[in-house]
Amino acid sequence: MRKTAISLLLCLIILSMASCSTTKRIEQGEILYTGLKGVKVETPKGEKFPGEVSSALTEAVSVKPNNSLFGSPSVRYPFPIGLWVYNNWPNPPKGFKHWIYQKLVRQPVLVSDVRPDLRVHMLDDLLDNNGYFSGTTTYDLVQGKNKRKASILYKVTPGQPYLLDSIQLLPDSTHLYHLIDSVARRSKWFKPGSRYSTDSLSALRVDIANAVRNHGYYFFRPEYIQYLADSTITRHRIAMRLEVADNLHPWALDRFKTGEITTYIYRNNGGGSPDTTETRKGTVIRYLPSRLRDGLIPSCIAFREGRTFSVRQMNITQTRLSRLGIFNSININVVPDTVNTDKRLLNVVIECTYDKPLEASIEANVSSKSNSYLGPGVTFGISNRNLFGGGELLNVSLTGSYEWQTGSGRSSAFNSYEVGLNSTLAFPRLLAPRFIPRSRRELNWTKLSLGVDVLNRPHYFRMAQFNTGISYDWQSSRYISNSFTLFKLTYTKLQNTTAEFDSIMQANKAIALSFQNQFIPQMSYGITYDRALDRNNTLNIQAQVSQAGNIFWAIYEACGKKHEKKLFGTPFSQFVKGYLQVVYGCRISGGIWLMNRVATGAVYAYGNSSEVPYSEQFYAGGANSVRAFTVRSIGPGSYRAPADRINGYFDQTGTFIFLANSELRFPILGPLHGALFLDAGNVWTLKNEPSRPGGQLKGSSFFKDLALGTGVGLRFNISMLVIRGDLGIGIHAPYDTGKHGYYNMKSFKNSLAFHLAIGYPF
Repeated sequence: MRKTAISLLLCLIILSMASCSTTKRIEQGEILYTGLKGVKVETPKGEKFPGEVSSALTEAVSVKPNNSLFGSPSVRYPFPIGLWVYNNWPNPPKGFKHWIYQKLVRQPVLVSDVRPDLRVHMLDDLLDNNGYFSGTTTYDLVQGKNKRKASILYKVTPGQPYLLDSIQLLPDSTHLYHLIDSVARRSKWFKPGSRYSTDSLSALRVDIANAVRNHGYYFFRPEYIQYLADSTITRHRIAMRLEVADNLHPWALDRFKTGEITTYIYRNNGGGSPDTTETRKGTVIRYLPSRLRDGLIPSCIAFREGRTFSVRQMNITQTRLSRLGIFNSININVVPDTVNTDKRLLNVVIECTYDKPLEASIEANVSSKSNSYLGPGVTFGISNRNLFGGGELLNVSLTGSYEWQTGSGRSSAFNSYEVGLNSTLAFPRLLAPRFIPRSRRELNWTKLSLGVDVLNRPHYFRMAQFNTGISYDWQSSRYISNSFTLFKLTYTKLQNTTAEFDSIMQANKAIALSFQNQFIPQMSYGITYDRALDRNNTLNIQAQVSQAGNIFWAIYEACGKKHEKKLFGTPFSQFVKGYLQVVYGCRISGGIWLMNRVATGAVYAYGNSSEVPYSEQFYAGGANSVRAFTVRSIGPGSYRAPADRINGYFDQTGTFIFLANSELRFPILGPLHGALFLDAGNVWTLKNEPSRPGGQLKGSSFFKDLALGTGVGLRFNISMLVIRGDLGIGIHAPYDTGKHGYYNMKSFKNSLAFHLAIGYPF
């Protein structure tokens, strides 16, 4: 009865507010603006209008109405609370009611505020800037039953575009003019037959300035490039001539070389006594006491005294010094040499100030399921920059996660935890053979790692894992980064098991073999392609392949040992593993992005192993996977752990994984952003396991085995930190829930899962 009364009260409030007028206080003659009806471009049949020009026209007239949905100029949510308050509530002079009024009220957006007459002129200017000089623009007010409300429809008739006809470049009389002409010839927008566009011409000016500044003409600026256009010679054609401005600074025509290079290294707290060192990359003056290897700074400086000065060298130097991670400020100043007046020299002064060597960080995440399971996790890390004076970075992190069940009357003995201590020592150079391709513009890293993790599942087992290894990270080009693990040795050991766990292992030999004590000697290679295709599209591709045990297996085979091979008396694993992830982002409008991910991976054991180690298997669910389900709560396939197992998800892993995610990200207010997402995925086994029926990968049941969920999320973006909260809503569970149909969740309440995490899910 109480719930019914509350529901009726809410309905009455909504109905009463809906009956309120949204134009009551609007002055006579004014019209409430209800949004952009559209920009209708009328072109002759068979002709296409450029999409980028159409987007620019729409963006110029995109004014948000009241109660705009996600900032859309056209779509509104149905309850204009701010307008209702403005038109129907009195404004108390003070007190709590005044505060409430100020929080809810919204001033009406009127057609006169939008100024469609002015925006018509803006559209005409945009048409002219894109070569449509004969284009015309009008607008109509689209009104409904209430004549005091209207949306705006803009009509554009672009006409025939003007194309570039003849193009005259600079005379090839100087080195500077030759460079300018070569850049202009490479431009796809500065060729006969190209549509006239002021944006393209402006971009060409910037490209020319950047190119010549990288060839010694440091004082050249984009505004020194001018265009002369004549549209009277041929109808709808423009004759173009490129020129250099007459009022440019005399130095802009001079080609400079690099003069003296001086680098100052200041202490974090100031003071100290200067110590001067002459290097092949100039003079280094550091203030003692400080810890710095002699060759570190010269290895980051791209300038060479006497060589042609290049702005690109300045950017490379800035990037290299920044990526060392040991300075909190880096300034590079360029000063003309006033001593050697017979030469055009630029002296370079670099000023670096140390950052504090120690840094602490903490990350936290929490997941919650409506079945009363909670799972918080915390990572505490300490970093020591410049450990040995060569930019070395030491990271030590302590990770802990804990899960318990609430509200069920069960003892805390059922709680589980995972704790790990891991350290990494990174050197900002590649301690590897020279034949490995690498980019000199970027820092390359060699990393040594050492760590231990303990996984405790009460009433089942406690497992420890030790690992150590050496890896290399380097960039082979601007968009491609590589990671090669030369050697990684992992040792897993079951410390304690229970009688119940032992009985399960006896019944399922495959799972038992994945939990056995074993060494995992690995070698792996990963490659990442990360690029912004343009201002509206991004692409990130990650691929990784690894193998374990093959080298040791080959050595044992060569020595004639044909049976099970062991390392230090313990079997070692042998498998191959691959993983591929593709993330594509598309800007819908403004700050609204649609992000999509597809990922798949497989791992297969052979030779010295019949099963893949538990730690190397895949799992689904959680804050970065299918968010309507908690970690390891789905799979493999349609298998579901028996209900009487409290922590039965230990066997919900697989040797094949597939994930597909789509997420719409949009700004809400300031640093607060929102998201709508749709997730699908699961894990499977490549082999048939009778103890986990339905877990094997099969084409006939693949789509039915995909768990599907949707949901909403909030992201709080604080500078480089993103705090994320996602509420997942289950749509389809791959296992039997007792309900028929594709939507087979037991209830809406039981289909919810909440995750609190750091960073974006992909």
